[in-house]
Amino acid sequence: MDTKAFKRSLNSSENYHRKGFGHGEEVSGLMQSEYQSNLIQYIRDHQYTLVRDNITIRLAEAFGFCWGVERAVAMAYETRTHFPTERLWITNEIIHNPSVNQRLREMDVQFIPVEQGVKDFSVVDRGDVVILPAFGASVQEMQYLNDNGCTIVDTTCPWVSKVWNTVEKHKKVNYTSIIHGKYNHEETIATSSFAGTYLIVLNLQEAEYVTHYILQNGGSEAERLSRREEFMAKFSRACSAGFDPDRDLERVGIANQTTMLKGETEQIGKLLERTMMQKYGPDQLNEHFLSFNTICDATQERQDAMLGLVEENLDLMVVIGGYNSSNTTHLQEIAIERSIPSYHIDSASRIGPGNRVEHKPLHRDLEVTENWLPAGKLTIGITSGASTPDRVVEEVLEKIFELQSAAIAV
Repeated sequence: MDTKAFKRSLNSSENYHRKGFGHGEEVSGLMQSEYQSNLIQYIRDHQYTLVRDNITIRLAEAFGFCWGVERAVAMAYETRTHFPTERLWITNEIIHNPSVNQRLREMDVQFIPVEQGVKDFSVVDRGDVVILPAFGASVQEMQYLNDNGCTIVDTTCPWVSKVWNTVEKHKKVNYTSIIHGKYNHEETIATSSFAGTYLIVLNLQEAEYVTHYILQNGGSEAERLSRREEFMAKFSRACSAGFDPDRDLERVGIANQTTMLKGETEQIGKLLERTMMQKYGPDQLNEHFLSFNTICDATQERQDAMLGLVEENLDLMVVIGGYNSSNTTHLQEIAIERSIPSYHIDSASRIGPGNRVEHKPLHRDLEVTENWLPAGKLTIGITSGASTPDRVVEEVLEKIFELQSAAIAV
């Protein structure tokens, strides 16, 4: 599919909207009342620190709603206001936050049902209004909705669109897009739909496997075939149709899912650059490697703030955000790498009753920890993912203070 031609056609359609509908002031007041927090603003204004009883709270200096997330939610609210009686759908969660998505359900916004990992668009009728979430939607989904006469409201974050433009540049000059991301994440699914030939690597370890393959030479025909079969088995769900590692790894470009760890994306890019230089020589590097900066500013700011926070003398860390939020998970990784006791929760309801917390350890299912708040004076680090409203952070803090007050009373 000529994705550029399709986008031009879509942009010229009167049924496609990338901006709000003139209800900004009304929506801004509603979002402020539902998602903002006077307590969190107070902490921001006081050097990101709050002391209450025996607890010192240290907030990361960048956390919570990013501009792209706030924009997407505001556009969803505006869409409901502008189309008060039409059936309104979202192709996925608007953002990875349960309270925000529940609020939209209460506003009679419906979510496309998913059966065995496949979205069922048959529920959408001609004339329905369909919102594309902050992560974007695949070209195929957009084409289907456009062809079926739906009104499309596209809230895709501009940083995600920037990555799409990058992989389209790769495609134009016949480079394979090496995408640092999770192959089954909505954003990476959308990004890969704009790419030509692509390969998705989850982390530096997988990138090292790819570069080792690129540099391998020699061996019998049977050995080369065995290496190729092993490679394809490893990346069977993470590459474009017809991918051939012997052909498609000669010219590569780097792109990323915007919520991945910035440092790891940079490491992968440098690794690929060194590999192509080693294989083809410095004078041929530009014929075999392309690099564009597609790291999201908001993701970078939150990761940098977390890196600063974990250098402080913290007794424990609380990371707040949806369990399926990639950027929140990576914030959790930073705390774990520093061996700081860390608890990833999605809402205040995970705390209590008693001194217990239901949380999600990295790469594991939910579990309950008893007596998670130690006795005595505590310094607790707090951060939240880019999809988490300040109000949710406030509710978590109040729950922590309640536990501490109960412990002092005993």
